[in-house]
Formats: sequence, structure tokens, C-alpha cells
Amino acid sequence: MNKSMLIKNGRIIDPSQGLDMTGDLLVSGGKIKSVAEIIKEIPADCSILDARHMVVCPGFIDFHCHLRQPGFEEKETIATGSRAAAAGGFTTICCMPNTSPALDNKATIDYIKAASAADACIRVLPIGCITRGRAGKELADMGELAEAGVVAFSDDGSTIADSRIMKQALEYSLIFGLPISDHCEDAMLSEGGQINEGIIATRLGLRGIPNAAEENIIARNIALAKLTGARIHICHISTHGSVELIRLAKKDGVKITAEVTPHHLTMDEEMVLGYDTNAKVNPPLRTRKDIDALIKGLKDGTIDIIATDHAPHTANEKLCEFSKAPFGISGFETAFGSLMKLVHNGDIELNLLISKMTAAPAKIIGNRFGTLGTLKVEAPADITVFNPDEEWTVDTDKFYSKGKNTPLNGVELKGKILATIYNGKAVYKDNSLKPGDKA
Repeated sequence: MNKSMLIKNGRIIDPSQGLDMTGDLLVSGGKIKSVAEIIKEIPADCSILDARHMVVCPGFIDFHCHLRQPGFEEKETIATGSRAAAAGGFTTICCMPNTSPALDNKATIDYIKAASAADACIRVLPIGCITRGRAGKELADMGELAEAGVVAFSDDGSTIADSRIMKQALEYSLIFGLPISDHCEDAMLSEGGQINEGIIATRLGLRGIPNAAEENIIARNIALAKLTGARIHICHISTHGSVELIRLAKKDGVKITAEVTPHHLTMDEEMVLGYDTNAKVNPPLRTRKDIDALIKGLKDGTIDIIATDHAPHTANEKLCEFSKAPFGISGFETAFGSLMKLVHNGDIELNLLISKMTAAPAKIIGNRFGTLGTLKVEAPADITVFNPDEEWTVDTDKFYSKGKNTPLNGVELKGKILATIYNGKAVYKDNSLKPGDKA
């Protein structure tokens, strides 16, 4: 059984309760037992973490990540990925089904659950395929997947091009109350594309991916979600046009949610200058105009959550000419630090950032897997502790993730995760915590 823990003197922020106060938080038996300005009754076996000058909030939730297991363990495993996520402040992560074999049946979901129980240090929730083998030809057994415990349905990087198949998937999803999560990319427009279509692509001599490749499919999905009444979730939006489409759809009553990644909020297309393959992502990094629209979308509620799209690759895969390198950034361990740039620059409030990484994704997931994203009494003690002002330098050699592929290596960030607590147990503790600050 997990021992008791008292976190003292921290700034406690819990958007699920509208809570922002300085005080103490007591954990016992893996659950939140008390939150108060001062907690005087302390169990005898209690460890103490002095969180003065620190923020204490619900554990972060990532609705979109890649753990690569089974099939691509050279890139990442459930063990290494979960440790990297914990170092990034995450206590719940939802893994995408682009594995080998794909997560399109009960056996593969059971495998993820068993491997997670054995090797993960935090909560891992699987996302099941929409179609068999992610081939887009015929629906997977969505009922079997729902019963097995998936949190959503997605073919991940493979857009459902056939509108009839997507309509059927949305209709079936109504039975299970789970969202369809779609990577929106018109392959006829993006084929062969490497980076954002525009002046940088022309300068580098690389084929571009236009904004319309994303926006076409989003518009199609909005029409089908409106027709069926089903829930549609849009992955990693990147353009100002996408934000506007989703904003209008919400006003029209469509059951739509959307996510944005840390890299699309904080990096623009100039990051690929010098042919840096670590900045090659899909959808590509866009323009400052797109970033400004994404930030506005976060602030006005058009964009519901921030998700990492953590996509680890081996060093050799990225050490090649740009056109042959895979898309993706390893994002667990830099997500929070990079996002704090938006807070320090005054672009968004700290409480909003925390909400988009805790209460908001918990709302999309629902209560099937327990009460997540909150510090309410008797909720699981999933807690993140960070110093919003501590500066640190990204060093990929120290990553827990196998994926070192990030353009942020060597960059100084401001805002550091100091401790991550999952079900009342400290699963990550930064070396900067003093010996007396036991967690």
C-alpha cells in the first residue's frame, strides 16, 4: 500500500474546481485525502514535500502519443515511454494504434493492458483502430474494442479517405459513447510534401503541404459529425483555417473537440531551415499567422486540449536527407517547458495551460477509467509539481525516451517538472529537489 504524503506550502491549482490557493495537500492510500491552507493532522508514516515556490496541480493527461510497442521497440517501449512521460509531468497517456500489429482487436488491446500493468509507471490507455489494419477499407470490430477498454477510435496517421467508411464509423461510435479521433490530411494534396507550403519550402527546394490538405478533411468530418450526431475529435490542428472551421462548427452545435501540440504552438516553419530533420512533423510547422490563430483558439475554447503527439524515432532514421526522414518529434519531456514560454510571454494564463492538460482531456476521456484530471478529495492521487520559473537546458542524452529527435536539444527553457506522483507514489523526482524535500 502507498504511504501517506504531505505536500506543503505549494500554490495549488486545480481548474476542475476553479481552485487556486496556497496550502497543503494530503495523500493517503493512493488518493487525495485533504486540501487546505494548513493540514495539521499528519499520519505517522507520512513523507513530506515542501512545495514552497512550486505549483501543485493534477497530473497531466496526454490524449495523443506513440509508444511504438508492439512492433517498433527500437524506437520506444511502454516502459521507456511511460518513464519519459512521467518526467514530463504526465500521469495518464493515451497511446495511438499505429503499432505492428495494429490495435484493431481485443487481443492487441489486452496485450497493451498487460504490458502496461507490468512495465508502465503511469496510466496507459489504448486507442483502438477505426478500420482493420488501419487500411481504411472495412471497420474494425468497434464493439469488441470498446468492451476491451479503448478510450477512442483512430487510424492515427492514416486519414479515413472513404467518406462512407467514416460515416459508418461515426454512426457505430454512437453506440459506445466514444469519440472518433482523426488525423486530417487530404493525401491527394499532401502527397510527397515535406514541410509547410510557402516561401521556406520554395527556398529549400522541398515540396510543400498546403493548409487546405488539413482543412478539406476537417470540413468533411464536420459535415459527417453533424449528419450523424456523433463525437469527432480532430488531431493536432495546425492552421488558422482549421481553427475557424472548428469555431464555426461548435457554434453550429456539432459535437467536435480538437487538440493542438506544443510544437505547433511554439515553433514555426523557420525551424526547418538548415534541413533539420528533427523539425519535420506532420502536419508541418506552419507560419506565425497560424500560431497566433492557434493561441487564440486555445483562449476562446475552440481548441479543447493540448496533446504532445510524442513520436519517437531512432537517431539513424533522422540522420538522412530531409525527404527520407520520418515525421515526428519526441515530445514528452519538453512539452511543459516549451509551453511555459506562452505563459511567460503573456500569451496565455498559467491556469488555462494547466486546464488544457488536465481537466479538459479528462472530460473527453470521461469517467470509464476513474476520476482523472482533478485534485478532488477521494480522487486518485495523480499530481504534478513544478517550478514555473526554474530554467533548464534540454539535453537529449538525459532523456528517458529512446527518441532523442527534437529540435530543442541545447535550448534553454523556463518551467521545470520537479515531481510526478501517480496513485500516491512518486514516479519521478527531479535531482534539484533537496534531500529534505522527500516525495
